[in-house]
Amino acid sequence: MTSVPVLAEGVSLPATIAPDLAAAVSFAKAEKAPATRRAYETDFRLFRSYCEEKAASSLPALAETVAAYLAHGVAEGAKASTLGRRLAAIRYAHKLAFLATPTDSEAVKATLRGIRRTIGAAKVKKAPAVASRIKAMVAACPATIAGKRDRALLLLGFGGAFRRSELVALDVEHIEETPEGLLVLIAKSKTDQDAEGVTIAVARGSAEACPVVALCDWLDAAGIGAGPVFRPINKAGVVSAERLTDQSVALVVKAYARRVGLDAGVFSGHSLRRGFLTSSAAAGKSIFRMKDVSRHKSVDTLAGYIQEAELFKEHAGAGLL
Repeated sequence: MTSVPVLAEGVSLPATIAPDLAAAVSFAKAEKAPATRRAYETDFRLFRSYCEEKAASSLPALAETVAAYLAHGVAEGAKASTLGRRLAAIRYAHKLAFLATPTDSEAVKATLRGIRRTIGAAKVKKAPAVASRIKAMVAACPATIAGKRDRALLLLGFGGAFRRSELVALDVEHIEETPEGLLVLIAKSKTDQDAEGVTIAVARGSAEACPVVALCDWLDAAGIGAGPVFRPINKAGVVSAERLTDQSVALVVKAYARRVGLDAGVFSGHSLRRGFLTSSAAAGKSIFRMKDVSRHKSVDTLAGYIQEAELFKEHAGAGLL
């Protein structure tokens, strides 16, 4: 029986199983969101380059190689969170290749723990685009076709506490206008990898910052009646039929943060979602109603937003000095 090497060196499978195995790998890849797969591919490419430079195997990789790579990352100034993500990419690549994962080695785990203890593991949180900042940003949107799109993107992204991947995945068919606001179907999300779908409500806003008005204005101006809601626009003002990328959401947020005098470096696409939750917490909204919009699986994360918003509320040191 003719066989082809499929797994590690010295291991082979019948050629007849190869097509089914290729399909299985495709399904396995579909487990992760496209953005996650892209990030893993980039991280593993960096690991592979390191291994080539050191004349070491990257797939399969030895645990000693992975531990050395982590130490190399520290020397190059990588953050502990970045190294943790790169470790996940190495693990993912090995699992997809049906190989033993070197990242499960206790020596590798101990190396990462030691790095976190040595250089710190605090995550750098992006600044929230709270309601007042969002209003300032949309006020700075020009009356151009691109300005209308950006205005709708900012207000809908904030109003629905959307992740940037969810925002760009929206189709016109996913949105229904009601007297109270919008009903938006999120067909698939980070916490809904099986694509069961969930519908959330986006409330109407004030005259100067209403997600419903801004969205309708953009769709009418762009002549969009079906398909992707948010699309690229070229320099001539022509709206593409393609879908905007999730990275573009971050660029839009940064551009308008900069335009209103804020530090664009601390803002990202996540600032819209974070801004909604921070603003809701500061306004004393119910954590369960916040959860209805944000779709968090646990209230523990939401409790963090409330704690941050109320740091100075009835402060123990207020009035002491």
